[in-house]
Amino acid sequence: MNYDLVVRGGLVVTGSGRYPADLAAADGVFVAIAAPGDIDPGDAEVYDASGKVVFPGVIDGHVHFRQPGLEYKEDFTTGSRAAVHGGVTMVCDMPNTIPPTSTAERFAEKRALADGSIYCDVGLYGLVGQENLDDLVPLIESGVIAFKCFLGETIGKIPPPGDGVLVDALRKIAPYGVRVCFHAENDAILQHGIRKEMAAGRTDHLAHVDSRPVICELEAIDRVGLFASETGAKVHISHLSSLDGLRHIEQWRARGVDMTTESAAHYCFLTAEEMTELGARMRMNPPVRRGGQGPGLLAALAEGRIDAIATDHSPHVKEEKLKESCWDAISGFCGVEVSLRLFLTYGVAAGKMTLEQLARATSEGPARVWGLHPTKGTIALGSDADLTVVDLDAEGVVDEDQLHGKNNVTPFHGRPTKGKAVATIVRGKIVMRDGELTGVQHGRVVIPER
Repeated sequence: MNYDLVVRGGLVVTGSGRYPADLAAADGVFVAIAAPGDIDPGDAEVYDASGKVVFPGVIDGHVHFRQPGLEYKEDFTTGSRAAVHGGVTMVCDMPNTIPPTSTAERFAEKRALADGSIYCDVGLYGLVGQENLDDLVPLIESGVIAFKCFLGETIGKIPPPGDGVLVDALRKIAPYGVRVCFHAENDAILQHGIRKEMAAGRTDHLAHVDSRPVICELEAIDRVGLFASETGAKVHISHLSSLDGLRHIEQWRARGVDMTTESAAHYCFLTAEEMTELGARMRMNPPVRRGGQGPGLLAALAEGRIDAIATDHSPHVKEEKLKESCWDAISGFCGVEVSLRLFLTYGVAAGKMTLEQLARATSEGPARVWGLHPTKGTIALGSDADLTVVDLDAEGVVDEDQLHGKNNVTPFHGRPTKGKAVATIVRGKIVMRDGELTGVQHGRVVIPER
C-alpha cells in the first residue's frame, strides 16, 4: 500500500494504555498500526519518533481566536499557529466575536474566514442568545460543533438570555443531540459583587476574585442542570473553577443529566493569592479561586471526573490587559500554546497524573464531549491521522516573548517546564516540526456528522 506519512519508533500513549508502534497514514487517516519495523514506508515521508511519546492529537475545545471583528487581538492564522506550536491539532472557537456567530449566515462568513488560513482543524460554536431562537436549527444544519451560552458578563457584553428563552432554546436543540456549553456564572450575583467591591473603594486585583464568588458558579450549574433535566438537552460547563462546582455537576449526573465539564491550567496550577504579585496578568472569568482548589481539580482530571482540559485561550493587547486598577483591566490571557507543557510538567513530571490520563483529558475526552470520537481523539484505523509527538525530557521556560500568537500575555511567564510537543501532525501532514512551521496551512473547519 502507498502511504503519505509513516511515524516510526515512538511510544504510542492513549487513554487506555501505551505500546511501541509504527503508524502509517494515507489520505488523512490511519491505515496501518504495526509493531516497530513492520511497516515498509516506501516513498512516504518518514518521521522518526524514537525516544518520543506519540499522543492522539490534542484537542482544545475552548478558544477565542477573535475573528471576525477583533483581529487586533488574534485571528485564525495566528491563533492556529500558536496552537500547533503547542501540539494542538484541533480547536473549537467561541462565538463572541463581532458580530457574534448567532445565525447561519454568520456561521458561513466565519467558516470562509477560517478555511485556507488555519494550521489546525477547527470547530465553530454557535451562540444561544436572547433573540436568535429561530436561528438555532439553521445553525445546527450549517454544522456548528456546539452552542455557547453566556450566563454571566464576559467579553463582548453579550447579555444572558432570559430563563424562558433558554428553556425554549434547549428544547429546540435537544432532539439534534448537539451539546450546549455554558459560561456558568450568575450575572445578578456577580454584578452585585462588583458594585459592592467598588463601593468599598477596592481597586486591588483580588477584588475581582471576591466580586465573583463561587456561588455564582454553583447557582449557574444548578440552573443548567434543572433546565437540562426538563428538556433532555446535552450540556457542558466551561472552565470549571471549583471543587464545589464539580460536586454539583456530579449530583446532576447522578440524576441522569448528560453534563460534561472542562478545566484549565490556571485553575489547576495557580491560586487567587498569586494575584497580589501577578495582578491583572492572571485576571480571568471565572476567576482562579482562593483556598487551594487546584490539586483537587487536577486529581479530578486524572480520575476522569472532569472530562477535558481546555484553555479558554483569550488574548488581549497589553494596553487593555495590564492595568493598575482591577476595574480597568480586561479578563483573559493566552493558553493554547502552553497548556500541554504545563500539564506535562506540573501534572505528569510531578507524579500527579499518568501519561494515559493526560491523553484521555487532552484527546479522547474532548473528542467524546463534542461528538467527534472516533474520528478524532484516538489512534485507530480509519480515524483522522492527528498526532502530537512529545519529548518528555525537553526543558524550558515559558517566555511570552517567544510564543506564537498575536498577543501572548500569560500568568505562567517565567515558569520552568519539562516536556513539550516537538511535532504536530494534522490529518497525516506535519505542520510543526522541532519548533518550526512546515508552511502547510492544512487545517479545515470540522463539520460533525449527525
